[in-house]
Amino acid sequence: MQKIQPFHLAIPVDNLEKARKFYRDTLGLEEGRSSDHWVDFNFFGHQLVIHYKAASETRNTGSNPVDGKEVPIPHFGVVLEWDSFQSFSKELKDKNINFVIAPYIRFEGQPGEQATMFFKDPCGNALEFKAFKNIDQLFEK
Repeated sequence: MQKIQPFHLAIPVDNLEKARKFYRDTLGLEEGRSSDHWVDFNFFGHQLVIHYKAASETRNTGSNPVDGKEVPIPHFGVVLEWDSFQSFSKELKDKNINFVIAPYIRFEGQPGEQATMFFKDPCGNALEFKAFKNIDQLFEK
C-alpha cells in the first residue's frame, strides 16, 4: 500500500476574515502563509487554502440522500481516528456549531459503519468529518 500523501484543497470564501476566524478559532486549525486574498491552514496534516471570491460569483449547491439524510454537495473533509472524531464533535457541539447533519453513526451494523457529521463554514462551504471504528473498512462494500 502507498504511503498517504497530504492533499491540497483550495475553496472560495466571500468573506476572508470571517472564514479565517472560523477555520483558525472555531476549528482550531494552524494558520500558515497568507496574503490579502488567501490564507492557508494545516487541515489535519493537509493544506487547505481559502481564497477570496466575490459573493456574486455563486456556487452550485444541492444534496443527495445517503442513509436517510440529505448530504450537502459539494462537500469536503477528512477521516479522523475514532477517538479524535468523538472529542472533535464534542468541541464543535460546545461551540454551538449549526450542524447540517449532527454527529451520528451511519450504516450502523453494516460494512463501512462510520461516525459522521456535516456543517458549513460561514461562507457556505459544506464540510464532512467522519471516522471508522475499523479503518480497514474505509472502502468496504
